[in-house]
Amino acid sequence: MTDSSPKRPQRADFEQALRSMDTYIDITVDDLMALNRRAEQIAARQETENISVSRIMSQPVQSVLPTTPLHEAAHLMVAERISGLPVIDASGQLQGIITEADFLRALGIPSAQPNHNLWQTLESLFTHLRHHGELEAPNDPVSTHMATQIICVGPQADLHDVLEAMRHHRVKRLLVCDAQKKVQGIVTRSDLVRIFFDCYTRPGRKGR
Repeated sequence: MTDSSPKRPQRADFEQALRSMDTYIDITVDDLMALNRRAEQIAARQETENISVSRIMSQPVQSVLPTTPLHEAAHLMVAERISGLPVIDASGQLQGIITEADFLRALGIPSAQPNHNLWQTLESLFTHLRHHGELEAPNDPVSTHMATQIICVGPQADLHDVLEAMRHHRVKRLLVCDAQKKVQGIVTRSDLVRIFFDCYTRPGRKGR
């Protein structure tokens, strides 16, 4: 099958374009190529600015109450294969978030770090067990260990708002909340990878 998608101009194409113009232009081929790359970047940004957070986010969001025991929250994380749970009160308002890093700290594992991967986390667990013999009982309510400084974006946010918030705050996930602090959805790095491949592989767009 013949690929009918437009090809990116090469240097020879820019040189031929310059020669084909009757008037003198004080611009080099390198200038033209740089302008072309910049124009492509701007066009790509404008295209993705229309991607709203509602298209990116996952929903419904698994959550727990402030009174939920830590071990129940941990079981839910494992069962649902997620690394963070919003903590929501009986009226549905956001109170905090409990993550795998908070859970490990609550178990008394000082080497647990928020940026650890799965294998580093498991190493921390086994190292702690080897030296201490047991873990502290995880029966505290999640409200005791949850983070209350929560990074959220509004439902009107777009893809670039999400990326900027994640970069600036160095977080792996963002909650999407309305003005009443009701959780509408959650955006994780996995969601961003998914939306990237959705955009990149859709019909009419070819990888270069």
